[in-house]
Amino acid sequence: MSEHPDLPYEGGCRCGQVRIKVSTPPILAAACHCKGCQRMTGSAYSITVTIPSDGFAVTQGEPVMGGMHGDVHHHHCPHCLSWVFTTAEFFQGVVNLRATMLDDPTWFVPFIETYTSEMLPWAGTPAQHSYEKFPDFADFPKLIKEYAAEHERKPNG
Repeated sequence: MSEHPDLPYEGGCRCGQVRIKVSTPPILAAACHCKGCQRMTGSAYSITVTIPSDGFAVTQGEPVMGGMHGDVHHHHCPHCLSWVFTTAEFFQGVVNLRATMLDDPTWFVPFIETYTSEMLPWAGTPAQHSYEKFPDFADFPKLIKEYAAEHERKPNG
């Protein structure tokens, strides 16, 4: 388990024109192996920290929509086109932040991995839970509770 740093977390796109701030702890961390994420990142998978919407803010710049423009909304920097975060109509109340947009992403470890059916053969992760597609929505309360318990801050001493 990797220790979360103290809040708030800050981050931004590659060129720095879009900046974000996270003021609440993540509720989940994931790697997605779907072909869409592979193509959007130019890598084997995307990595995400799921943040309650009320604990997330764009503090500088104005992201633009990119991606396929369906019920999933990918938000990008209008200048460098970095994929900064995602919101989805079917998963309201949360923001899926690209973990590498954080100024310090070194603590991030995927807790779940999705779309392993599309995973490149060499692209494993240390995720504790793997799903061939996307987890059932009924599984999320249990996953969120387990993730929170694992990342609960212990008092000093």
